[in-house]
Formats: sequence, structure tokens, C-alpha cells
Amino acid sequence: MPVKKSTKGKPKPRREEPAEEPVWTYRGYKLKSGEFVTAMVHFFRAEIQRANVWRQRLDTTTNWAVVVTGATLSIAFSQSNVHHSVVLLNTLLVLWFLFIEARRYRYYELWSYRVRLMETDFYAAMLVPPFHPSPEWAENLAENLLTPSFPISMWEAFGRRLRRNYYWIFLILLASWMAKVWLFPDAPNDLAEFLERAAVGPLPGEIIIGLGFVFYLSLAVFAVATINMTRASGEVLPRFGDESATAAPSEQGKQKGLRAILAPRNRRRQLLAMVITDNPEQVSSRILADLRRGVTAIDGKGMYTGAERTVLICALTVTEAHNLKNAVAKEDPQAFVIVSPAQEILGRGFNPLEEKQRSTR
Repeated sequence: MPVKKSTKGKPKPRREEPAEEPVWTYRGYKLKSGEFVTAMVHFFRAEIQRANVWRQRLDTTTNWAVVVTGATLSIAFSQSNVHHSVVLLNTLLVLWFLFIEARRYRYYELWSYRVRLMETDFYAAMLVPPFHPSPEWAENLAENLLTPSFPISMWEAFGRRLRRNYYWIFLILLASWMAKVWLFPDAPNDLAEFLERAAVGPLPGEIIIGLGFVFYLSLAVFAVATINMTRASGEVLPRFGDESATAAPSEQGKQKGLRAILAPRNRRRQLLAMVITDNPEQVSSRILADLRRGVTAIDGKGMYTGAERTVLICALTVTEAHNLKNAVAKEDPQAFVIVSPAQEILGRGFNPLEEKQRSTR
């Protein structure tokens, strides 16, 4: 009779859990997904701290200009024997503060660009399909870390700070200078006396007024000429400007109007993409896998070449347009992609059609 061996007291063998697949391996060590996300979180916090430090430096420079202007005007209007040239000297000093702040603003945009890159291409990409970071966000971030460069030019920084803060300070100085010349010690009897008071040393009043006119006109032209310079994506500027520019002029006007300020849009802008390709199966499979968006294929014909083509139609949102371009480029770099704004998209993955029908009854 066979004797059964007793297993009492023996430890049960442990089940081997499948090892977590590392994100990447380098020189013998493996970085797991949790460790990678932790490292990115710490890096994100560090870049926010850097941006905050330079933001505080911007505020410090603006405070210098405001405090110096207030002190100068207090001295100029408290004593009648103070010459109006102190206001002109203060104007030159504020102009120098503006130059310092524009230089600091470039450094601020350098750190702010990295923060926005993490927000839009890493964190925001986890909240919308395909629920993973943008394909080349790591390359863009690594390139900026290895070879840092200012994302904003000195002209753009100068114009942006001028429009936001300093132009109003210059206007206050202009009004104060005119009041100082006109009111102290008494109001002039005629224009000739006013021009005589406006003189500074050997320079007659006509030259001083002409230089002031040229100075303020140059500031106004410079402020307007740099409005469209938006190379940087820091603060509240959009990360992907191409898709924002595809909106119709009427839609852009609504977005910039008073209604958009009082009741901002909570829904992402919706787009319609058409892809003309010779590899419809591969491109559509890539879009379905990466974006998880439905694709509809229709037959077409190129009227110039006479070749039969396939046109893929895909509805998506503005945050997914960048991923769609990358998905198409992977399968067919020669494809033709058209992205246009859609007034409204109803159906699965967008606004439910049933709710729209109830609202129109």
C-alpha cells in the first residue's frame, strides 16, 4: 500500500507575479512606469518653482517703475520750483525698466514653455483619447533641456510687456508733464509762452515736443506691430495655434467677444479631418488604435492625375488634431490632410443626439 507523504508544515510555493514592463532600459537599470511618472511629477514641480521665481522678478521690475513714477510726480507737483525735466528723466528711467523686464520675461517664458509642454502634451493627453502622451513631447522637452533657447524674441517680449503694463505708465507721465508745464507756476497766456516753458536747457520747446511726439508714436507703433507675435505658449496662450486658427472669422469673433469673457466655452472645439491617402487600411487602423476615433472611407478620384483615391473622414476635437497628424504621418507621409472646424458634431463620442432632439422640441 503506497504511503502518502505529508505536506503539513511545508510552505506553499508562491505564485510568481508578472514583472512590470519597464518604460525604458539604459545602462543596466530599468525605469518602471510608476517611477517614470514620479520623476515627471517632481520635474514639473521644479519647473513651476522656476517660473514662479522669474514671475516674481517681473513683478519687482514693474513695482520699481510704479514707485519711481509715483515719487517723481509727488516731488514735481509738491514744489513749484521743480523743473519739468524731472518727468522727462523719469520717462527714460521707466524705459530702461521696460528693457530689463523684457529681458527677464524671456527667461520666464523659457521655464513657462516647459511647464506648458508638460501640461498639454503629458497631463492633458492622459485625459482624452488615446489616453497617452503626445508622440514627440519627450523629444521636444529633451531638446529644450539639452540645448535651451528662448522661445520668445526680445521684440515680442518688449511689445508684450509694453502693452500690458508700461504703456499706461508712459501715458500717465505724458499727462503729468503737460500738466506740469501748463499749470506751474501759472497757466500760460498763449502758445508761445507754453513752448518757452517746454524748453530744456539749450533745446527749445518745439524740439522737446517733437521728440516726445516721435517717442510716443514709436511706442504705439511698436505695441501694435508686435501683437501677432505669439511664438511662446506660456501662461494662457494655446499650445497648438494651427488648429485655433482654423476657426471661421465669425467664430473667432465670438470667442474674443464679451460673451466669451462672461461665459467661456466649456466644450472643446470640434473639427472634421479629411485624409486623402494611398494606404487607407493602414492609416485608418492607426487612427482607430491611437485616437480611438471612428473613420469613414469614401471613394474619390484625383482630377489632375485621374488616379483613384480613398478619402478618410474623421471627427475629432482640437486636442486630438495633433495626434491625428502624427498617426497619418507614420503610415503615409505623402498623405494629404485637411482639418476644418465643425459647427456641431452629434453622436457617439461627442454630444448625444437624443439630448439635442429634446432641446429642440
